[in-house]
Amino acid sequence: MSETPPAGIDRWVSLATSFVAPVTLISGVLFYFGYVAARAQYDYFGLDVDVIGLSTRAYVMRSPQPLLTPMLVLVLGGVAVVALHRWVGRHDTESWFRRAVSTVLGTGLVLLAAGTVLLAAYSVIGGWAYYSLVTPVVLGVGAALVAYALRLRGRFEPRVALLWVGVAACVVWATATTAQWTGRGLAMEQARNLRSLPSVVLDTRERMHIPATAGVQEVVRPDAGEDDYRFRYWRLRLLIQGDDRMFLVPDTWSAGGTTILVRLDDDVRVQFQFRNSPPR
Repeated sequence: MSETPPAGIDRWVSLATSFVAPVTLISGVLFYFGYVAARAQYDYFGLDVDVIGLSTRAYVMRSPQPLLTPMLVLVLGGVAVVALHRWVGRHDTESWFRRAVSTVLGTGLVLLAAGTVLLAAYSVIGGWAYYSLVTPVVLGVGAALVAYALRLRGRFEPRVALLWVGVAACVVWATATTAQWTGRGLAMEQARNLRSLPSVVLDTRERMHIPATAGVQEVVRPDAGEDDYRFRYWRLRLLIQGDDRMFLVPDTWSAGGTTILVRLDDDVRVQFQFRNSPPR
């Protein structure tokens, strides 16, 4: 004879399921935008972010900064839309209401057409710096206006739902572009202030053959034996560290600069220098 679980257990399982799904979705969204920002940031220094070996948690922790501006825009825009909708609800019986709805619908259709033209012209203007932001914004606003105008006319057709799906896709596209720009901006800020990164002195058993144009200083230690750390490198800064490797950059940006991968094993010795700021 089978036993049925108590009703209380079913309730808690249902509650847990309804909680886990949104948390998983939010974690996935944070991971994606953190990854997009990190990829753009380290691409500036010639690195593929997948080579670094960052964890999922590291990408999630990097997501708030690129998401800050889009979230503020969405929250403020949502508040404005709710206030506007309540105001419209109090005037939907007046004579000018239908004219206003027609104007909104016409504007939305024009924006949708313009966004479609931008999509079709990707091969021609895809290299425009603002293309990846202007296109989703134009498409998304146009789709939202058309969907809202149809909603005000009392039409609940499948195409209205598809329009809102399109709006969501455009929001993701525009947010990904913002995250990419944020990552690139962070990289440029680091490049302008490389001396703010941790200072590293590197001792190695073998010569690293760093290009002279990189600006890294190499010293051969005269007191070191054949099996000792014979080569010392100065003027290096820690860009980022993975599980078993470090990525170093010169302490001054130059067109001939390079990012150096150093594996953390017995062939290297790493020292971190104090800040040149005496305590007071």
